Amino acid sequence: MLDKTDRRLLALLQRDCTLSLQALADAVNLTTTPCWKRLKRLEDSGILIGKVALLDPEKLGLGLTAFVLIKTQHHSSEWYGRFVSEVSAIQEVLGFWRMAGEYDYLLRVQVADMKRYDDFYKRLVNSVPGLTDVTSSFAMEQIKSTTALPIE
Repeated sequence: MLDKTDRRLLALLQRDCTLSLQALADAVNLTTTPCWKRLKRLEDSGILIGKVALLDPEKLGLGLTAFVLIKTQHHSSEWYGRFVSEVSAIQEVLGFWRMAGEYDYLLRVQVADMKRYDDFYKRLVNSVPGLTDVTSSFAMEQIKSTTALPIE
């Protein structure tokens, strides 16, 4: 179980993973050794799974976000394994979910422009047979985007 100190450490790291061990320890009223032990336990338990830098897609020329909904009539484990492998290997796919409801899968795709999206789309529909409907919606404005989980 996570206690209040664990949750505070995780919240701090979600906001800025470059904080020093000393800064983290100070923020949660611990010395560095107990703080390090908590962080190690959070890593070992699989709760803390990585530390990354977040990049601005616009400044990198990747300003088009698409949400792609997919229907299929294939649900065998062999088809699923191939589909997951193929889609997961496409670098433009930043998020990939199996869904309940009208559509079977949802992708979040980041590309430079509509031409690059069309290239992605052609690769997607030709990579695995059996997609019966591929519907795309394009984000006009990002209002909120976060990687921070609501843990406090």
